[in-house]
Order: sequence, then C-alpha cells, then structure tokens
Amino acid sequence: MRLDHLSYACTASELADVVQRIGSDLGASFHDGGLHPSFGTRNFVLPLAGNCYIEVVAALDHPAVEKAPFGRAVQQAAEEGGGWLTWVVAVDDITPWEAKLGRSAQPGHRVRPDGYELRWRQIGVLDVMVDRQLPFFISWDTPAEEHPSRDDVGTAIARLELTGDSDRICSWLDAPVSRPLEGVEVEWTDGDEPGIQAVWFETPNGIVRVD
Repeated sequence: MRLDHLSYACTASELADVVQRIGSDLGASFHDGGLHPSFGTRNFVLPLAGNCYIEVVAALDHPAVEKAPFGRAVQQAAEEGGGWLTWVVAVDDITPWEAKLGRSAQPGHRVRPDGYELRWRQIGVLDVMVDRQLPFFISWDTPAEEHPSRDDVGTAIARLELTGDSDRICSWLDAPVSRPLEGVEVEWTDGDEPGIQAVWFETPNGIVRVD
C-alpha cells in the first residue's frame, strides 16, 4: 500500500495561517492547489518525496459542501477544531475496493490555478466520517507526471502516529500490521480520539513533528 497524501482540515478563515505555520515548520512553501468544485472545498498543497503530498483543505461557503461526503468531512473536522483529517492510500485498480465496500467510487476533480484539471476516483470517505482511524482510497485518472507530488521539495513523510485498532485498520487495507504502508512507518499510539495524532517529516533541516 502506498500513501498518496495526508489531509489537514481548517476553516476557510484559518487557511492562510495554517499553511504559513506548517510551511514554516517544514521549511518549505505550499502552493495554491485550486478548487474542488464537486466537493465545495479548496486546498493548498506541499509536494513531498515518494510520490506523496500533504494538503491543507477548507470547506467554502458553497452548496456542494453539504452534498459531498468529503466536503462534509472537512467542514465537520474544522468545526471540531481542525487538524489532521485523514490519510489517503493510492491504488492502481479501485474495482476491488468497490466490491469490498459494495458501492461505486466517486469521481473527483480539481482545477489548478494554471488551468490544468486533475481527475481521480475515490472511495471510503463515508467510512472515514464514521471512523476517523481509517484512510480512504484514491485511483488517479491523471498522468503520473501531473500528480500533486511532481515538484517535491526534498521533504518526506517518515512516520505516522496513529491511534486506533491496528487489526481493524490493517484488515481495511488488506495489509500486515507490521508494515501497513510502503516506505512509511506507522507508530500505533494510545489516545482518546482515533486517527492521526502527528506526522514526522524528514526535511533538509532535520526531523520535524507536526501535530
């Protein structure tokens, strides 16, 4: 299983400050990722090594927010104080996950400020809303050279601190508990709330933890 990206939720009014704070911590600059028209959200993106990236995402004052599971998940997380929302796993073929979950993947698209449109299919967001420890799955319909990690800044995700039921999560992923993700360590931690507690990054200036 390959980690595709991590989502950090905040309110639209906090977006600039959160982007500045995390970017300063990591010694790197986010860039405007553009709008998700079908979700009612927008994001700022930091490309990372290993075909991965992080996004800071906020729900807009837009009717799509209430209709789209991802928009609702972002809005709900922001209203609860914001922070790491979820982790997203890339799959080459999303069909087996459609069969496993008994529903079809939903299309998504985002228009970058340069006008290029990114397209993908995703599944599992509804489950994340119920159980924040779980990731959802994404399959890109965009060429690899246009993936949001294409301009990586030399920073990589080293470790996730994750609170939850490791057996439940790895069954969801069809992956071993000892190594659920390729190239990224998962540290199972105790906590009151399930989900991502913190992320450790390898940066040109050393190891940085962002909670």
